[in-house]
Amino acid sequence: MTTNPSSAARQAQDALGVRLREIRKDAGLSGRVLAEATGQHYTRVSKIEHGVQPPTDADIRAWCRVCDADDQAPDLIATLRAVESAYLEFRRQGRAGMKRVLGAHTVALYEQTKLFRIYEHNVIPGLFQTADYSAAMLSFWIDFLETPNDLDEAVAARMERQRVIYRRGKRFAVVLEEQALRTWFGDAETQAGQLDRLLAVMSLPNVSVGIIPLMTERGAVPSAGFWIFDDGLAALETPTASIEVSRPHEIELYGRMFERLQAAAEYGRPARALISKALAELD
Repeated sequence: MTTNPSSAARQAQDALGVRLREIRKDAGLSGRVLAEATGQHYTRVSKIEHGVQPPTDADIRAWCRVCDADDQAPDLIATLRAVESAYLEFRRQGRAGMKRVLGAHTVALYEQTKLFRIYEHNVIPGLFQTADYSAAMLSFWIDFLETPNDLDEAVAARMERQRVIYRRGKRFAVVLEEQALRTWFGDAETQAGQLDRLLAVMSLPNVSVGIIPLMTERGAVPSAGFWIFDDGLAALETPTASIEVSRPHEIELYGRMFERLQAAAEYGRPARALISKALAELD
């Protein structure tokens, strides 16, 4: 079950207010003293602490400076960003077509990112998909989300985005569950083409692909696939929304999760053997 985006944003704003109130109290300051020290009316301090009014970046920096908590400002500002734009609703964006759902804003993100850490449990990552596999998968989402049918444009956008794989200075660390090799989008021919494509991509010097075998002991079981862009953003998708995480502490947790998944994965020849086995079973 997913959370209503507006409700989630309000809950996040309330939580941010609680954290700011705790920082003030830990510093031994009253609301009036903090207001005077930061140059604002004391009623505004109360509104921020009760989630009625959001703070600005400058408010948070001043708040933390007065409370001798400057080290907490980056994480709080990242939380503020989450309040403003944590949820990007697929259905709302989808009114303009599936190409919009794929997100034009991610083009700039891909260009800026040097290290991509990608975990998927039941699908091959979009950066490595063939056009046929991508078309089969996006066709489902167009139907499910009831978006305008711009399949050709959406597939073309995804194929264009894959050029980033060949850019100098980019690295891709990928962990897949073996189930991702066995989840079909399209027919057997489409699946075979996709697995062949994955084998080819694995040979690139800037791409590392690990596969976690079925029925194996492991130290982590994530609830969803996720992508980490450098150390600045983690993103995951639900059936109705794309969730972006920018709080440094949370991104660190995603990084720790990814390390545990890497430890459970097979690489090199054993990983290729798992893909070859899935290919052989298609026959």
